[in-house]
Amino acid sequence: MALQKSRRRVTAADIARSLGVSRATVGFVLNETPGQTISAATTERVLAEARRLGYRPHIAARALASGRSHLVLLVLPDWPIEYSLRENIDEATHALDEHGYALITYTPHEGARARPLWETLQPDVVMGLFPFSDTLIDSMRAAGVERIVPDPEEVSEVRYSEGGPRLQVEHLHDLGHRRLGFARPSDPRLFELADAREEAATAAAIELGLETPATLELNPAASEVDPPVSEWIEAGITGVVAFNDDVAAAIIGAAARAEIAVPQSLAVIGHDDTPMALMFEPRISSVRIDSTGLGHYLAALAIHAMDETPTPEWEQTSAVKLIARASTSVTPTTQE
Repeated sequence: MALQKSRRRVTAADIARSLGVSRATVGFVLNETPGQTISAATTERVLAEARRLGYRPHIAARALASGRSHLVLLVLPDWPIEYSLRENIDEATHALDEHGYALITYTPHEGARARPLWETLQPDVVMGLFPFSDTLIDSMRAAGVERIVPDPEEVSEVRYSEGGPRLQVEHLHDLGHRRLGFARPSDPRLFELADAREEAATAAAIELGLETPATLELNPAASEVDPPVSEWIEAGITGVVAFNDDVAAAIIGAAARAEIAVPQSLAVIGHDDTPMALMFEPRISSVRIDSTGLGHYLAALAIHAMDETPTPEWEQTSAVKLIARASTSVTPTTQE
C-alpha cells in the first residue's frame, strides 16, 4: 500500500490567494505589524481564513524575520528536579508566558553527544542558576547567542538564596543548642549545592560563637543502613541542620528506629518546606523558599536581558522564612 504524502504546510500566500488579497496584507495581519492601516473587518477575515485553512506560523522563519524566537532557555545543573526547583521553574514559566515568552529547560551532561539546545533553538536568552564555564560560554557565542544570564562580563551571579542555612542555625542556637551538625545528601549531583549550604551554615555558626558544625554523611538512598544517629549524640551533637527535608526525614526515621526522641534528644531542621515536612511525626521544622518571588525574579532577569528593562532586585534575606514545627519544639535535654 502506498504511503500517504504528508500534508503541505499552509502558508501566508495560500491565505492571500484564498481571500483575493495581497500577500503583504496577510503578512501584516499575521505578524501584527505595527503602523499599518488595515481595517478591522479585513483583519478578522484574514484570521478566520487562517484558522479555517489550519495555518501555523513557521517559527524559524518568523524568528529570522523578527530577530526574536521568544524562547528562553534555562540551563539547569545536573540536579534531580525536586519540589523546590520545580516550583521555581513553574513560576518562571508563568511569568515569562505573560510577556509572550516560552521557557525551555535543558540539562547538559558531561560527555553528551547530542548538540546543545542553544545551537538548534535560537533562544533569545540562555540563562543559568550559576555562572557558566568558559567552555559553555564559547559554545553559546559560537552558536550566535547574544544574551547570556548571568552576564559573563559582570561579577553578579544568579543562584538560589543561601539565607536558609543561616535561619536554620539561628533557630537551633536560640533554642539552646551549642553543638550542631550539618547533614549532607547522598546524591553526588547535589554536592555542589550542599557545599554552598554547608558553607553558609558554618559561617552563621561561627558568627554566633559556635563551633564549626560537624559534617554528617548519609548513606545512599538505596541503603538500608541508618545514619549513625546514636554516634552523633555521643559526640555531643544535639541539633542537626539538614540539607533539605528529605535528609531531615531520613534522620528522624533513623532516630525513631533507634528509640531516640526527636526533638528532646536530637532536634532536626530541614530546608525547602516541601510536603514531606508535614508527612512525618514529629512534623519537620524547615525553611520555606519564596518560589513565587524567585521564579518572577528569574523571569525578570530574562526580560531585562532582552528588552533592557530596569535591572530587577532580589533580596536573599527576604526570600526565605523559618517554619518552626515539632521537630525543634523543645530545648535540648543533653549538652556536651
